[in-house]
Amino acid sequence: MTEQHALFDSLLQDLSDRSRDEVLAAFSAVQYAAHPVAEVQLAGLRDVTLRRQVQKMLKLIGRTLVQVDGTHWTAGYADDVAETLTAQGWQPLSVVDRAVLVLVLVHSVAIPRSEGILTGDSWKSARPTTVDELRTTKISSEERRLALQRLRAAGLIQLSGDHSGGPSYIPGPQLQRLTPAARRRLQDQLILAAAPSSPIAEAIRARTEQPAKTTATPA
Repeated sequence: MTEQHALFDSLLQDLSDRSRDEVLAAFSAVQYAAHPVAEVQLAGLRDVTLRRQVQKMLKLIGRTLVQVDGTHWTAGYADDVAETLTAQGWQPLSVVDRAVLVLVLVHSVAIPRSEGILTGDSWKSARPTTVDELRTTKISSEERRLALQRLRAAGLIQLSGDHSGGPSYIPGPQLQRLTPAARRRLQDQLILAAAPSSPIAEAIRARTEQPAKTTATPA
């Protein structure tokens, strides 16, 4: 992060050496750690004033702090930056990778949520997506295998703890980087695609004023 120090000099120059080190440590943790960081581990996250400095640093690079489960923190794209990147056509995942990711999210999150089994707005799921459920597409087995490898390497999906019926998948830690607004939009779209006639889908359409769909749009 040495090359970025000049960008942050104006924010860090008035801090004591100790406070500066704590802010830099917290910044590096939320930006680069694979999983959300417990605020109890870092003074730069526990202390509100220091955390505010971390937020200012992230803002300079188009990022923002994202709180997870009330006690953990990570960093993700700010909503306005994500909107701009999307409008410019930025898409880091291939079509196949996106299709496989959506299937995992539909089976492990959207369907359980539409059935009332999964509540809240986190990506934690006790219903993994099985390989059999991933076979219900025109994606070849080799393409699917490679897509799963890439998505796991990117932290977008992960293996579930139960391997009794073969490998199965749940959402990965990188999805925790979504801001609350981005997370809500994605989850709403997944439910509308997976269970368009469910009460939750009707509530989403009422809230967003979307017209009812006559057919589902599966991944």
